[in-house]
Amino acid sequence: MVMISIRKKKMSGFLAIILLTFTAVAQDFKKEQKIKTLVVFFDGLRPDYITPELMPNVYSISQSGSYGKRHHSVFPTVTRVNATSFSTGSYPTTHGLMGNSVYFPEVYDKRGINTGDYHELEKINKTTNGRLLTSTTLGEIIQKAGARMMVFSSGSTGQALMQNHTVAGGAIINPELILPLSLKEEIIKDVGPIPEKTKPNKAQHQWITNAFLKYGLDSNGPLVSSIWYSDPDGTAHSNGIGDSKVTEAIKFVDAEFGRILNEMRSQNLEQYFNIIISADHGFITHIGNISISDFLINEGLKKDKDSDDVILVGGAIHVKNHDCVTIQKIVTALQNEDWIGAIFSKAKKPGELMGSIQGTLSFESIHWNHKERAADILVDVNWNDSINENGYAGKGYLKGLAGHGGLSPYEVNIALLVKGPSFKKNIISALPTSNVDIAPTILAIYGLPIPETMDGRVIGELLTGKRANKNTQPKEESIKATVELEDGSYNLTLNRTALGEYFYVDSAQVERTH
Repeated sequence: MVMISIRKKKMSGFLAIILLTFTAVAQDFKKEQKIKTLVVFFDGLRPDYITPELMPNVYSISQSGSYGKRHHSVFPTVTRVNATSFSTGSYPTTHGLMGNSVYFPEVYDKRGINTGDYHELEKINKTTNGRLLTSTTLGEIIQKAGARMMVFSSGSTGQALMQNHTVAGGAIINPELILPLSLKEEIIKDVGPIPEKTKPNKAQHQWITNAFLKYGLDSNGPLVSSIWYSDPDGTAHSNGIGDSKVTEAIKFVDAEFGRILNEMRSQNLEQYFNIIISADHGFITHIGNISISDFLINEGLKKDKDSDDVILVGGAIHVKNHDCVTIQKIVTALQNEDWIGAIFSKAKKPGELMGSIQGTLSFESIHWNHKERAADILVDVNWNDSINENGYAGKGYLKGLAGHGGLSPYEVNIALLVKGPSFKKNIISALPTSNVDIAPTILAIYGLPIPETMDGRVIGELLTGKRANKNTQPKEESIKATVELEDGSYNLTLNRTALGEYFYVDSAQVERTH
């Protein structure tokens, strides 16, 4: 398909109105708005995928731009949590999207809600009177300044929505969700028919890239765009890390990103675009043979899979009426299992790092202490450094071939690459960063106010000019919790890095004595 810049065509309809309003920006950043920002997410991208052989285009950014080598996924290290943390610049403790699955008894009293489904998220939004999230988003701030943000995504409808859940006057372009709905016919006319999903998801990756090339590079296009490729995650879940199909998927999404770079060069737009590359999480090989839910049922701690006495959504456990005796029994049973890793509970007192159950750490210690939506218990599985048959390190005790969500360094540690007029060149930073830091950094580039609900910091060490912050020395810390059991002890260590007032969760590990 030959791509023609939308600036060479007559724009029509509501989409034209959206694009043209991007020129009516606030006076205080009229100069900066000439510089656009593109945020690129590769779902499930491990840093060791970024090689000249697998990802030559992303690798080129690592060589010509700057690299944050201590970038962090937000825990739980799952897609919708990190999409939301990117859009809000905040952790679950602030934005209230606690996992890929969440529990709102007002919606379903006996089961969790899949946040990957736009329609399910709409049910939460309706039930909470518009409080799907409890923090302000990047898109909303940009809209208030008179500009717009557009989301391009080949992932789930929920993931696409959580990057700008109010749409905020912009647009979301996803194969299964186009918002505003009035744009759908025009976008399909401009970009082409929506293809079916496959593994690897090549046709849809190509379709959203075409959409970005059509609208995102236009001179009247969005101030900020995000493009989210659902691979290698989608293929790795079903095929395993290092499988030939996963390698194929990695090479394909890199090539699609390469098309964007080539088009920027051909239109002489490189000097006008900042590019920020990240991922939602890493990936780990799975070697588990039982789920937490099945374990609790087998132990008589949950009646059955459909009972409401104990509700499990991912690693979050909600106990009916917050019964203290049941909570204690569940934690003790889990602490005795070698395949179970870190366990967290509500703090003894607000702000404390120790959990209310002995041997656990608090939700505060991991940015998960939302006052309304946190569960009673949050559980991770154990992990190790073993190497799989394809040479990739990291194994965890969940069921399935491969996945993410835990606190192993293979899931937490991800890449941050930046390039563009607002960023320094050829910097390798050892300072910790996180996906919550991306939104505040974008707002700082444009001189826009950073709302108090944003927990992240401006990544000043990578910004040019006066915005660069004086580097603070990072401080590594370990927080420990232990409990004696009938047959040995459970010893939990949470590793974090502090940078001034900010702290980043690096990993957690459990050792047992028998």
